[in-house]
Amino acid sequence: MTRRDVLALAGSLPGFLSSTAASAQTSAGRRMGGTPTAFLAHVRAAREGGGPFDIVEHCHQMGLAGVQTNPPSMDPEAIRKFRERLESYRMHLVTDPRLPKDASEVAAFDAQVKAHKEAGAVAFHAALTGRRYDDFTAFEPWKEMFLDRQRQVQLAEPVLRKYKVPLGLENHKGYRSAEQAAWLKRLGSEWVGVCLDFGNNLSLCEDPLDTARTLAPYTVYAHIKDMAMEEYEDGFLLSEVPFGEGLVDLPQIIAILRKKDPNMIFNLEMITRDPLKIPVFTPKYWATFDDSYSPLPGRDLAKVLDLVHKHKPKQPLPRTAGLSVAQQLKLEDELNQKCATYAREHLAL
Repeated sequence: MTRRDVLALAGSLPGFLSSTAASAQTSAGRRMGGTPTAFLAHVRAAREGGGPFDIVEHCHQMGLAGVQTNPPSMDPEAIRKFRERLESYRMHLVTDPRLPKDASEVAAFDAQVKAHKEAGAVAFHAALTGRRYDDFTAFEPWKEMFLDRQRQVQLAEPVLRKYKVPLGLENHKGYRSAEQAAWLKRLGSEWVGVCLDFGNNLSLCEDPLDTARTLAPYTVYAHIKDMAMEEYEDGFLLSEVPFGEGLVDLPQIIAILRKKDPNMIFNLEMITRDPLKIPVFTPKYWATFDDSYSPLPGRDLAKVLDLVHKHKPKQPLPRTAGLSVAQQLKLEDELNQKCATYAREHLAL
């Protein structure tokens, strides 16, 4: 695909963008922004076309109130222009500085944090893990990873405290909510908290409401999504779906988070992809839970399987396999716009 093809697609696919440009003018009254993972098809198409995806402009045209992205460079003039653009759109900014792996990287982290704050970042985001049931086949390597991530955050904390910008650690399928909450309680820093993902911990056999209640006291901001599940031979399939079509109690979780912070930021993460396989009926899935250090009680498995049985998908789960680039872009735009419309009409976002 050429750059011209990508630009042609971008001009013809999201017809809703022109109709929602006016709504962007009132974005200051909303709190929902966009995440890069909500626009993966656009990112890939732009890359194939030889240019970057302008996520700021895309979110603005959708009428979203903010964006999760990094400044274009560390150059002070570029940062100044980037901030002015966001301020002209009245959009909040969340960024992803690279956490230090060891003491030798703290200075570079400090420079990033300083630059990102100057760009207007109100919070930082980090997803420190992959999917533990995919990445590990034994408990000890997982435990070492978990301890290493804690060491990284310990190195980062003084810098966050220095610049007074909070870091939200996403619950990213690497540890259960009780483990994450216990870690943050031990750390005891007002500058390190949670980016609450509404749906990720379903993969670790947690009800989204239980996850929200456990992590709400530490939540800095949130990745909002709805989820649907269906059975397959090794467990269950898990997919992001348009708001209101899944099993997540969006109003209740929003209320829990707004009780903690009335100005809580919510960033849309409707990931358009094939369903994730959660193989709870396989030995490999349980390998990292085979220790009292990180238990997964049978009652939690029973609870999530009950959700699978009682909440059948209202529509077929989204799939992208076999779709052309144009079809993937069209599907992604449609699903994101459904979420944005639902958020405005039903969630006051």
